[in-house]
Amino acid sequence: MWTSVQFSNSNRMRFATAIVLSLILTTSCTTKTAIKPCEGFVNVNGGKIWYRVIGQSNKTPLLMLHGGPGYPSYYLNPLLPLANERPVILFDQLGCGRSDRISDTTLMTVDHHIEQIDQLLSVLNVKEFYLYGHSWGTMLGIDYYLKNNERIKGLILAGPCLSAEIWVRDSDALISTLPDSIQVILRNDVRGVKQDSSIRSSAIRIYADNFYTRKLPRSKDVEASEAQIGHSVYEYMWGLTEFSATGTLKSYDRTADLDKIKVPTLYLAGEFDVATPKTVRYYQSLTPGAKLKIIGNAGHMTMHDNPTEDLRAISEFLAGLDKAD
Repeated sequence: MWTSVQFSNSNRMRFATAIVLSLILTTSCTTKTAIKPCEGFVNVNGGKIWYRVIGQSNKTPLLMLHGGPGYPSYYLNPLLPLANERPVILFDQLGCGRSDRISDTTLMTVDHHIEQIDQLLSVLNVKEFYLYGHSWGTMLGIDYYLKNNERIKGLILAGPCLSAEIWVRDSDALISTLPDSIQVILRNDVRGVKQDSSIRSSAIRIYADNFYTRKLPRSKDVEASEAQIGHSVYEYMWGLTEFSATGTLKSYDRTADLDKIKVPTLYLAGEFDVATPKTVRYYQSLTPGAKLKIIGNAGHMTMHDNPTEDLRAISEFLAGLDKAD
């Protein structure tokens, strides 16, 4: 129902000013300058996810996808200096970190993780972005790209797992480089043999010290991620051990789709990464025009073991994309 409203001259001026400001704000929300530093929660199907935007610039923002599944984003903090150049978007995927925990396995799917990204970007009004994925984040990143490639302007795939079978095969090869006594314990773990928990934990720690986080002591960021792992998500989607995929991702393989990537792509791997340099070179060979950087003296956590070299590689790659934009 319409009602008649009488305007004085001053009211007309205030009304006109409000309309102009509204139009300016609406227009600015569609530009690259719309995203501002902020932190909060976004409602998604199944709960709330925590997010943070760091940095402010008119350059294309960088969305970061953490590993796991269920290994929250604290450990990515060494890469936050990238926010000196552009907005950086971090979030904890549902089920881990500062986001809500879940037990409903229908929420533990790649498609649901893609929905989380879409809902976050919608709230932040991000139309285009660069995507950085680490470990499981590369699996999620590739699947997101294959469904939404018009939004992504560049890919950084760090410590990639693009074939679960190759990951398990490489893990077995790396176990073979350790002392025989450690090999026995880790292979028993893969077979599900019950072992003394302290002996098992010590062997896994030795593996991690060689191929995950070589620089000791571990940072508070890594410790925070380990303390807030979403175990239910990890075990359902991947399995009980890093060395064997028994969850829903056990048949994951996107090697046949890498030739569909049409945006600039940078692969990163540590010199001693569980995502072995040989395997990552293979992924690079399947990706048109992709670049590769091996981070020296680093395991899987390149941002922890050698942040200087890691940051330089990412920053230089993104700077090149900015110039071409």
